[in-house]
Amino acid sequence: MDLRHLIIIGIALAMDALGVTLSIGLNPRVRRDSKIKYIICFGFFQFLFFFLGGVFGYLFERYIVAIPNIIGGIAIGIVGVMMFKEGFDAEEKDDELLLKKGMPIILGISVSIDALVIGFTASHRACICLLMVLNAVMIGLITLLICTTGFFLCRYIRRLEFVTRYADFLGGIILIIFAIKMIFF
Repeated sequence: MDLRHLIIIGIALAMDALGVTLSIGLNPRVRRDSKIKYIICFGFFQFLFFFLGGVFGYLFERYIVAIPNIIGGIAIGIVGVMMFKEGFDAEEKDDELLLKKGMPIILGISVSIDALVIGFTASHRACICLLMVLNAVMIGLITLLICTTGFFLCRYIRRLEFVTRYADFLGGIILIIFAIKMIFF
C-alpha cells in the first residue's frame, strides 16, 4: 500500500472519530484535559486496531467482517441516546456522561473498530512487520490531527447560542446517526 492510499484510508477511518469529536467539542462543560484524553484515545486505538487487524488479518478475515461494525455502532448509539437524554436535564450535573473516567476509552474503541476491519483486509498483505507498524502509526497520527482540528472548530461553532443551548441534543443525534451508519451501512 503506497502513501497516497494510506492517507486516504487514514482520513476515511478518522471520519467517525471526527463526528464523535465534534459532538463532544460542542459541549461547553468538557474541559481541555478531557479533550486531550479523547484525542489521544482516538488516535491510539486507531493505531492499535489497524495494527492488530494487519497482524491477525489472515486468521480472521472470513469470520469477523460485519460483527465489529455492529458492536461499535451499538456502543456509540447507547452513548448517543444517553447524551440526548441528558439534554432534557435542565440542571448542571457534575457527573456528566462525557466527563466520566472510562468514556474516552469506550468511545476510542468504538470509533476504531472499523480500523480493525480495514487492517484485516488491507494491511495484512504487508509482509514486513515494520511496514505494518509504520502504516498503523500513520493512521493513528491522521486521526489525532483530524480530531484536534475538530476540537478547534468547535470553539467557533459553540459561539452560536443555539448550538450551546442544545449541545447534548446535537451531540446525541450525531452519535445516533453514526451508530445507524455503522450498523446498517
